[in-house]
Amino acid sequence: MIPDGEDEARALGKRLAGHRFGRVLASPLLRARETARLGGFEDVEATDLLREVDYGRYEGLTSKRIHEDRPGWELFVDGSPGGETPGQIAARADRLLDEIGDPTDDVLCFAHGHILRALGTRYLRLDIEIAGMLKLDAGSLSILGHEHDHRALKLWNEIR
Repeated sequence: MIPDGEDEARALGKRLAGHRFGRVLASPLLRARETARLGGFEDVEATDLLREVDYGRYEGLTSKRIHEDRPGWELFVDGSPGGETPGQIAARADRLLDEIGDPTDDVLCFAHGHILRALGTRYLRLDIEIAGMLKLDAGSLSILGHEHDHRALKLWNEIR
C-alpha cells in the first residue's frame, strides 16, 4: 500500500469505529485485506466474489493506453479480451448480493474500485453499463441501503 492509502484506510477505520457489522468481507487480494486491517478490521471473510475485475490482456494497462488501440473502449460495455465480460462482472456481483441476502446487521466490504462500482449498480438492479458512470475513489465510503421499501444509495464515494 502507498502511504496515502494507509492514511485513508486508518481514517476510514476511525469513521467506522464503534459501528457493529454482522460480517466483514474482503477481496482475497492483499491490498483489500490490508486496507481492512489498517481500518481496524482483523476478522474478515475473504471471498473471490470481491476480487477485482479480470482485465485479461488489458491487465496493467491504463485506460488511456487502451484507448490508443480501441477508442471509446469502456470496461462495463466492452469487457476485456481474455478477461471478464460485462455480463460475467454483473453475475459475480449478483452472486455476492444473493449470498449476503437481506441481513439483519450491516455488512462491510473491502474490495477494488471496479467490482465495487459493479456491486452498487447491481444492488440497484441497474444494467452493468451504469457502473462506468459511478466515480469511486480509493478509501471512500459508500452505503447501500433502503428508502421507502426499495433499494437506494444512502451514501456514495465519501472521502473523510
